[in-house]
Amino acid sequence: MPPIFTPKPTPPLVLSFAASDPTGGAGIQADLLTLASMGCHPLSVITALTVQDTAGVDEILVIDSEWVMDQARMLLEDVPVAAFKLGMLGSPESMAVIAEILADYPDIPVVLDPVLASGRGDEFTTDDMISAMRDLLIPQASIITPNSHEARRLALFDSDDDDMDLAACAKHLIDLGCEYVLITGTHETTPRVLNSLYSLDGHVQTDAWDRLPGSYHGSGCTLASAIAATLAYGQEMPLAVREAQNFTYETLKAAFRPGMGQYIPERFFWAQDVQTEGNA
Repeated sequence: MPPIFTPKPTPPLVLSFAASDPTGGAGIQADLLTLASMGCHPLSVITALTVQDTAGVDEILVIDSEWVMDQARMLLEDVPVAAFKLGMLGSPESMAVIAEILADYPDIPVVLDPVLASGRGDEFTTDDMISAMRDLLIPQASIITPNSHEARRLALFDSDDDDMDLAACAKHLIDLGCEYVLITGTHETTPRVLNSLYSLDGHVQTDAWDRLPGSYHGSGCTLASAIAATLAYGQEMPLAVREAQNFTYETLKAAFRPGMGQYIPERFFWAQDVQTEGNA
């Protein structure tokens, strides 16, 4: 009698909406690598194509919003998703259709990484896109993960006042409707990087990390995707955020520089350790 085939349990499925990055450092490629490394099965909806290298972005081709919607709807009618992750979304029209999709799945956690510019400073957003993000996506987000510059810009809409208190920014963003805000401190001048989590009740926790040398391409994408992975496994938000930071920090410590630009986080740092031990 042939053995009975027992299918393996399906890992948590996480759907990422993001632009393609040919370097594999950021964007959808960063999301896929991070989610896979953390034991999830990544699903993807491409929102834009880019011409870029490890130094910066030269051109962006935005995907039509109907294509964005069709990519997502076909997936969601077939498979159950445990978390959504939103990165660079391309246009206000795409943000609108994504918001419509999210509204149909109110019980699924949403991680919003408000990508406003590249590490070099290449602008990704218009005022209309920021307005759409504030009006349509932030109210549906379980957590948003801006760096300090992004937090100030989102809180003030058209200003980047470096003197604005980050706790006040967080309160303003929470008032827009999201459940949590994690403001990362890589762009601040503090001796250590301070990442602070806020909720409707105020400050939740601050985690401090040693500043690492170099400039990294895709660290924000990695962190947001790692939070989506931990939420997909059912963790509560404060622990999910802390574990995602631990993962991201390890990827940055193991980062490599394949070209003439920024370093790329090594999302499979643990596999490199295993290989090193096996060759010892």
